[in-house]
Amino acid sequence: MKALIIEDEKPAARRITKLLLEVDPTIEILGTLESVEASVQWLSRNPHPQIMFMDIQLADGSSFEILKKSDISCPVIFITAYDEYDIDAFKVNSVDYLLKPVKKEELEAAILKFRNLQHNYSTLGIESLLSSAGKKYKDRFVIKLGNKIKSILVKDIAYFFSKDKLSFICDNEGKNSPIDLSLDKIEALLDPADFFRINRQIIANAKAIKDIHTASKSRIVLVLDPQLSIEAIVSSERSSLFKKWLKKE
Repeated sequence: MKALIIEDEKPAARRITKLLLEVDPTIEILGTLESVEASVQWLSRNPHPQIMFMDIQLADGSSFEILKKSDISCPVIFITAYDEYDIDAFKVNSVDYLLKPVKKEELEAAILKFRNLQHNYSTLGIESLLSSAGKKYKDRFVIKLGNKIKSILVKDIAYFFSKDKLSFICDNEGKNSPIDLSLDKIEALLDPADFFRINRQIIANAKAIKDIHTASKSRIVLVLDPQLSIEAIVSSERSSLFKKWLKKE
């Protein structure tokens, strides 16, 4: 996979490069650009990469200007320190949106999401990639219970949670089943219109949220149905994203 990084902070660019190569050593970094002007020029003179990792706020303007001035033929994963850009980011058809400092697991999940969308498409542009995104989300998970194999439909899942370094599915009837995937990988396979990553331990279906309460420090406490022993608390950092997600429902 050929990738282009657009990031004006050198330490951040080095970190993204390092994490990308840790996630997939076969990734080829075509270059690191630091400004809107340099990016527009590079894209006009070179074949486009398969994917771009783009900081939103650059020294000479917003990276959205790059998209307006260039005929982008590849998908974008936005990386920024500010969450107020998320709606604008997805209006220009990004594959994912990551907040700084980027965590390796989140970057790995974003790349997995891109690869899942890319599968079955030999010629891939932004529009064709995302117009098909809804068709590529998981509609069922297959799990192993002893010598038995069980299929669980996503529509029958209330939430996913992790406990003692293991991941579990809780269905609408309140039955828990172990699943051999991390929550980061599970998140990349789910339709974000239906599921939200509440915190590091829980991914909840909108239909499983019974009550919502505000708490101190701008946190949000959720009551899930079926009931979960782990506290479902949305951190102050993610509360604004959660509220925007709710409004889309």
